[in-house]
Amino acid sequence: MNNDELYISNLLDLSQTIAAAVFEGLTYPWEALPKIKEFILSVGETLSPDEYDNVGDGIWIAKTAVVAPTASITGPVIICPNAEVRHCAFIRGSAIVGEGSVVGNSTELKNSIIFNSAQVPHYNYIGDSILGFKAHLGAGAITSNLKSDRSIVTIPGEDGRINTELKKFGAIVGDHVEVGCNSVLNPGTVIGRGSTVYPLSMVRGIVPANSIYKKQGEIAEKL
Repeated sequence: MNNDELYISNLLDLSQTIAAAVFEGLTYPWEALPKIKEFILSVGETLSPDEYDNVGDGIWIAKTAVVAPTASITGPVIICPNAEVRHCAFIRGSAIVGEGSVVGNSTELKNSIIFNSAQVPHYNYIGDSILGFKAHLGAGAITSNLKSDRSIVTIPGEDGRINTELKKFGAIVGDHVEVGCNSVLNPGTVIGRGSTVYPLSMVRGIVPANSIYKKQGEIAEKL
């Protein structure tokens, strides 16, 4: 696996997130995960009160966002313009919900960046993860962010495994990725731009860009 496939520039369009600055100086997208909380708190204070309401401690919600009254939101959080947070969503801190994106019913979100127009619309768990522009997770698809033995998450690279130095790291889902219903993205999963994951998949490691993930060991190139 060539390491440059894991570079931020090859996975994510930084023009499609309010959080572009958090990636500055970094090589791999997961390096941004420990920086999300501090970034939200610093940027939130600079957001225009004409565009955002500061509705609670460290919680900034765009005036054009639609948030269900049953949603539970704990800061620090930024919910960007025209985003939709639906019935009984559970946002529990250090989360950025991008412009025009959807956090759906009974979806749980923590320490994650959701890029613009991404969707996690039904019964999803997104923890310690980054979802790229127009990424979509089908109903029940989740990111598993902690290994069963609580060890550091590593990722296969061209010179062996890359130590992320993170115990909690779910997935990096590139731009325009489609993840099928009831799939599990195991800790440290990276899915390249434009790829599709079949429903009921158990994904581990790296799915190259523009691929179709059918099952472990069976990945086809999109034609």
